[in-house]
Amino acid sequence: MVEKRIQPLARDAMAYVLAGGRGSRLKELTDRRAKPAVYFGGKARIIDFALSNALNSGIRRIGVATQYKAHSLIRHMQRGWNFFRPERNESFDILPASQRVSETQWYEGTADAVYQNIDIIQDYGVEYMVILAGDHVYKMDYEYMLQQHVDSGADVTIGCLEVPRMEATGFGVVHVDETDRIIDFVEKPADPPSIPGKPESSFASMGIYVFHTKFLIDALRRDAADPNSSKDFGKDIIPYIVKNGKAVAHRFAQSCVRSDFENEPYWRDVGTIEAYWQANIDLTAIVPDLDIYDKSWPIWTYAEITPPAKFVHDDENRRGSATSSVVAGDCIISGASLNKSLLFTGVRANSYSKLEGAVVLPSVKIGRRAQLKNVVIDHGVVIPEGLIVGEDPVLDAKRFRRTDSGICLITQPMIDKLDL
Repeated sequence: MVEKRIQPLARDAMAYVLAGGRGSRLKELTDRRAKPAVYFGGKARIIDFALSNALNSGIRRIGVATQYKAHSLIRHMQRGWNFFRPERNESFDILPASQRVSETQWYEGTADAVYQNIDIIQDYGVEYMVILAGDHVYKMDYEYMLQQHVDSGADVTIGCLEVPRMEATGFGVVHVDETDRIIDFVEKPADPPSIPGKPESSFASMGIYVFHTKFLIDALRRDAADPNSSKDFGKDIIPYIVKNGKAVAHRFAQSCVRSDFENEPYWRDVGTIEAYWQANIDLTAIVPDLDIYDKSWPIWTYAEITPPAKFVHDDENRRGSATSSVVAGDCIISGASLNKSLLFTGVRANSYSKLEGAVVLPSVKIGRRAQLKNVVIDHGVVIPEGLIVGEDPVLDAKRFRRTDSGICLITQPMIDKLDL
């Protein structure tokens, strides 16, 4: 790994987080909130990973572009990310789609979401721009990527994740030569190009881009003037630079932050119900692939003031207990049993209920004798007494959003329709 410079480039960079997407593959979980605002890991939101990476990397100017159902996302950032101080040359800007360029024009694409705020970017006078997706879970030090960008003389440097070649068909795939210069960029190819020397692996774009600010602004203005452009980084900006400039791949393994307990680079797109459930449940392992307890690289978030979690009752079949589980503050496990489950803040699990493989979002109330297996329960849901989920696939599919692998998403409207 390249050693850091004495004067970090991150101090002269701005992180611009694209957080306007719905994340429709999460189905009802994003009916009321954008994907970056979806809860993750017991107390955080998905966007906290990109924001924490930027902060921990030394970047002190951050902008977040929002669009789809942004209220809960904006509220979360106002509560949890309001500690930046202008007198320390720090800034944190929330940039909703606000028709700043045209009275009829919202953000038309990822590139347009940056283009419409060029004047704000220019006001800060930063040398580098780090463009980030706000909907992935990973730990990364962007300083290393900035250094590679400067040292290579690239017009754009793209963060790339090494994946098995035939798993790359769902990504934007980067085709590189032996020097990691990008020679082609293809969206969701049926036959992904391999990495030189690794015929069974491909580079998938992580949606992370580093530019010199002036170059980026010129590229955005050129693209905005093109009537045939879809105003998107992956579809328009990046392919143009690959063809007409110098684009270089940055290997995620070189800047992935790992504690002593993490063996492999960890990056997850938690964009489906199954992937979201699995990534949360993975945290209940004895040694999870993602170490959220690493104090050297904290995941910053809105820290609610809550009482500790509480476990009560110690009778046969009515014992407040949890094994291989993560339980947040203000949870009361009252004679219920948990196994391999993750509970967010303020959950109430009542007597004789049993949870296994459950991801339970904040403020959920679980009635007595409920038995819930392999579920995701949305914020504020009230589970009725005696409800059984996870035993009858046909019945589950009629009542709830059930995936092919048997994970059930439960929301309050679904509960309200039950004939109990």
